[in-house]
Amino acid sequence: MPSTKPIPEAVGELAARLAEPKPMRRGSVSERYMKCGQRACRCQEDPQARHGPYYSLTRAEGGQTRSRYLTSEEAALARRQAAAGQQFRQQVEAYWQACEQWADAQLETPEAAAQEAVKKGGSKRPSRPKSSRRSKRS
Repeated sequence: MPSTKPIPEAVGELAARLAEPKPMRRGSVSERYMKCGQRACRCQEDPQARHGPYYSLTRAEGGQTRSRYLTSEEAALARRQAAAGQQFRQQVEAYWQACEQWADAQLETPEAAAQEAVKKGGSKRPSRPKSSRRSKRS
């Protein structure tokens, strides 16, 4: 029998925040400076002369790492989306914690204990001993 008690305010607020759609993504954006393949290029010897910045978006997908290159404008947008994804994960964890606290509170109420006793057949009288299984013809 479901409880008729209202949803706790914290759970309702967290659920409302989770329901707000926004663009978000998993993964991270990195910025790299790289050496080229030409032997005569300064980038081979001087780390300050490396080419770039090159931006890439990387995420794990199905046990594999997936990456793609981005422009600087795309990288800025992808960073905001990844930050929104991290915030979403934190909100989901907070929602789980609030729901578990709510569930624990339901277990601790006297009403829940009484319902559990009814389910278990909680009788206050002692059980009677069973008769012996020996044959009556001995």
